Amino acid sequence: MEESKQPLIRINSITEMCKGFGFSKPTHPLISVIRFEDLPQRFVETDNRYSMGFYTIMLKEDCKTKIKYGQTNYDFDEGVMLFMAPGQVVSAGEGGEIPEQGWMLIFHPDLILGYPLGEKISEYGFFYYEFNEALILSEIEKETIESILEKIYHESRLPIDASSQDILISQVELLLNYCNRYYKRQFIVRKPDSSKVVTRLETVLKQYFNSSALAEKGMPTVSSLAEQFHMSPKYFSDMLKMLTGETAQQHIHNKVIEKAKLLLTTTELSVSEISFQLGFEYAQSFNKLFKNKTNCSPLEYRRSFN
Repeated sequence: MEESKQPLIRINSITEMCKGFGFSKPTHPLISVIRFEDLPQRFVETDNRYSMGFYTIMLKEDCKTKIKYGQTNYDFDEGVMLFMAPGQVVSAGEGGEIPEQGWMLIFHPDLILGYPLGEKISEYGFFYYEFNEALILSEIEKETIESILEKIYHESRLPIDASSQDILISQVELLLNYCNRYYKRQFIVRKPDSSKVVTRLETVLKQYFNSSALAEKGMPTVSSLAEQFHMSPKYFSDMLKMLTGETAQQHIHNKVIEKAKLLLTTTELSVSEISFQLGFEYAQSFNKLFKNKTNCSPLEYRRSFN
């Protein structure tokens, strides 16, 4: 609760941010690349929380500052990548010192408005991961990312012409695709630990669906499950998708159907009663999910066993 008393500063434009933090005036109104080594040593006010109106991507190296997300400080001394979507709230933790090395790419949603990337950007789930789920790069990967950032850096400083936006957006999308690729690699590299999560998820779901919690609280949500594993919902779901081919929501639905089949074939409960017992508010929602998963209605499934 203490954090909520910290002042919340909303920064809506890139120009506003650069002015507020003492950075050089951006040469493009909708996108900017900042090299930390070009900045004088500065400190961010640790008593404030910030909500940015644009996408932020940081490649940090040798940074002593801890960044605070929620109630937790995260310390990244090695080169890592962090991602923030517009509207997320962050604050500097202990120290507040701007990194001595690294990059920060910021771009306003208006830059990609009307472009395919404007629609596709929601698919890059890492913008909604928490800071402890940062992307850790190998040396080769870091060089690749830095080479793209270098191109954006120079392009954003050229006079704006008819091709500027197309070129900048293509480079941003290339960067995001590489980050997506590297996150998938990270899921695979950590597969032994991640596989334990899959096994434990099955246990957690089984216990939940065999308890009174199902009728009392309804179906478990992705958020409630992710919280038990100390992960953000998006990271949790993306990791499961990479490892099992199914998202967290699909795992929940599979368990619902498994339980529904059991009740349909071993009890005389009506479909409405079963849907209520499974946590559905409306029987129509249960019928629709069951048919999507099994290609038959609950009643048709029951009749096939009679």
